[in-house]
Amino acid sequence: MSELPPCPNCSSPYSYEDGSLLLCPECAHEWNPEALESQDKNRTKVWKDSVGNVLIDGDDVTVIKDLKVKGSSSVVKVGTKVKGIRLVEGDHDIDCKIPGIGAMGLKTQFVKKI
Repeated sequence: MSELPPCPNCSSPYSYEDGSLLLCPECAHEWNPEALESQDKNRTKVWKDSVGNVLIDGDDVTVIKDLKVKGSSSVVKVGTKVKGIRLVEGDHDIDCKIPGIGAMGLKTQFVKKI
């Protein structure tokens, strides 16, 4: 017996096949597993700055809040311009080089697109 995916609507593990569709007996949800897989592949993360502007790799941003650098007495001051950011997934959204400090990770909530 093959393992069927749980219901995407209610996460019930009791889904079953009916022709080319999968059905959930608990919430009566019907779905096509191939269509669901193609939707998951097409989803991409969108990064937005503190005011809602969409960020892309290579953008220039400015820091909107004084940020203490962990493990150092340095501070990234408000208004510091950061050029050529790189967007990444993880606990910090931006990898960049800050003048006078060096390479570090920033969160998008603390920057504004220039």
